Amino acid sequence: MPDQVLPRTPGLPLGRHDGRVAFADLVRQSIAVADAQGWREWWWCDADFADWPLGERAVIESLERWVGQGRKLHLLARDFRALRQAHARFVPWRVRWDHCIEAKACPSAPVDDFPSGMWMPTACWTRIDPVRSVAVATDEPQRRVGFQQCLQGWWAKATPAFPASTLGL
Repeated sequence: MPDQVLPRTPGLPLGRHDGRVAFADLVRQSIAVADAQGWREWWWCDADFADWPLGERAVIESLERWVGQGRKLHLLARDFRALRQAHARFVPWRVRWDHCIEAKACPSAPVDDFPSGMWMPTACWTRIDPVRSVAVATDEPQRRVGFQQCLQGWWAKATPAFPASTLGL
């Protein structure tokens, strides 16, 4: 039997991504790369995640393949209300995999100062203009470290949010 040629693991499309469609594609591709490369840890940050394509079936399927033992997703937002309202598929996925997800919020953070982007072990991207959905993806170590430090600074100021369940008396 001849040797099989294995498909190349897809990489994150680096560079500038302009507009809502390009931004949504960048999010989808980032999630697919996480699944393909099996990242152990990853950070998502946005004011409210309203315009991320998190309610799409294909996105949830990629997340479902990615999640598992020893995996960790950090979600950081100003507020998670829009995410809950806009992404009906993502919310139950988050509940199911609560042990792999940590979510925090900074509700008092100024909208203009709050970062939007994704940090991964091999690259990162930041949305430099949320209104026009302009993002820049890079694999440069200095930028990855800088963005990770930025996220950790906001994480330290944030409080737990977006719980998997709400306990009442």
